[in-house]
Amino acid sequence: MLYSFEHNIKELPKSIPLFPLSKVLLLPRAKLPLNLFENRYLHMLDYAMTNKKIIGMIQPRGKAFSNNDKKNQSLYDVGCAGRVTAFSETNDSRYELILKGICRFKVKKENKIINGFRSATVDWEEYKKDFETLSLISPKQRQDFEALLKIFLDKISINADWEMVETTNDEDLVNMISMCCPFDVSEKQALLEAKTLDRRLEVLTSLMQMGINDNKMASSGNPS
Repeated sequence: MLYSFEHNIKELPKSIPLFPLSKVLLLPRAKLPLNLFENRYLHMLDYAMTNKKIIGMIQPRGKAFSNNDKKNQSLYDVGCAGRVTAFSETNDSRYELILKGICRFKVKKENKIINGFRSATVDWEEYKKDFETLSLISPKQRQDFEALLKIFLDKISINADWEMVETTNDEDLVNMISMCCPFDVSEKQALLEAKTLDRRLEVLTSLMQMGINDNKMASSGNPS
């Protein structure tokens, strides 16, 4: 039997460790670097490495005002699982790792907390199409998106490598911008839960347009 680093939906576990993190988005096939230093998350990684190397990234609902709040925050129902593709230990007792997005999941119920980290029984079935590479329907969609992206990145003072942008496939580009841009928690969640790449592009385009308009309003509101 040929060894494969990739998973299919039948191989995914019914229960996974959860890493709640606000404004952090992971999407299928995308890569996310993480830096773990809290004791509970060091234990979480140790657990993941012996359980298919899978960690579920998920966002908390609302704000936490204390450490106790953070431990007990309610979570969104939908997250995205990633597989640890690389990790290293640092001299100051941290783990640096990279997660590669596999598939989104829906939380069915949370499990008992062990060693401080949260875990849940999850359902993958609703997102089984996450294993398919996606493309936009129309080349014009791509052209319009790139034109808007140039304006948006200029407004938030980010310099992009446009040669890299132009050679990146549709799915990777939309997902990369969704993950990297400074959107709010609910906005990141809307991007995560978009059913198709076209729908994610619609949400992303709307958020970028609002960002451009907000910046215009902010600059016009300062009299010279």
